[in-house]
Amino acid sequence: MWIYGRNPVLEALRAGRARRVLVARGVEGWLLKELERLGAPYTLVPRIELDTLLRTTHHQGIAAEVEDPTYASLEDALRLAASRKEPPLLVALDGVTDPRNYGAMIRSALALGAHGVLSEERRAAPLSPLALKASAGAALKLPVVKVKNLPRTLKALKEEGLWVYGLDVRGEKAPWELDYARPLVLVVGSEGEGMRRLVRETCDELFRIPIREEAESLNASVALGIALYQARLARGVG
Repeated sequence: MWIYGRNPVLEALRAGRARRVLVARGVEGWLLKELERLGAPYTLVPRIELDTLLRTTHHQGIAAEVEDPTYASLEDALRLAASRKEPPLLVALDGVTDPRNYGAMIRSALALGAHGVLSEERRAAPLSPLALKASAGAALKLPVVKVKNLPRTLKALKEEGLWVYGLDVRGEKAPWELDYARPLVLVVGSEGEGMRRLVRETCDELFRIPIREEAESLNASVALGIALYQARLARGVG
C-alpha cells in the first residue's frame, strides 16, 4: 500500500514500516532534513509523478510504500489501558463509512486518551491511505480493531464490566451528567442514520450534545471529540 501525507509517512518511518519513500521536488527543506535525521533513504520525483501514482494532489509532496496495515485485537486495547493503570476507554463506531471521518475519529481518540477504536468488518471504512492521512498518523499508534458483530462485542464487553454510552440525538442526558470513572465504551453512529437499533439497545446510557436548534446536528467526529474531552476532564486529566 502507498500512504501519503507528512505525518503518516513520518510515523511509518519512525515505526520502521516504510519500504521506500518518494518525495516531490521542491518540498520544504525541513522535511528533507527530517528524513535525513531519521536515516530514511528517499527518491526525489516530479510532483506530477506522485499525483499519478496516488490519484490525488493532496499528498503534501511525500509518499511511502508500506505493508498493508494490520488491525489490532480487542485484547491489545484492554492491555494498553492496563499498562497505563487506567479504566478502559474505548470508542466504537457504528456504520462510519467515510474514510476522512474515520481517520479524524482515530486521531481524536489518540489525542484524548482512548485506548482503542473498534468498528465492524462490514459497514465501516477500512484503514485506507485516505483514512491514514486523515488520522495524521494516529492509526499507527493506537489499537484499531475490526470485529465481526458490534452488538455482540458490546454485550461481551458489558459482561467484562464495561459500561456502554451511546451518542444519540434522542438521548436524555447531557455529557456532563454521566459517570466517566467507569470502564467505558463510547459509541458513535453514522452521520445520516446514527446507531442501528441493536447497537442502541445495547447501550446503558444514551446522551446527546446540546446545540443551537438552527445547527440541527454536529459532524460525528466533532461530537466524538467533545464526548472524549468530557471523559478526559471527568477523569481528572487536564
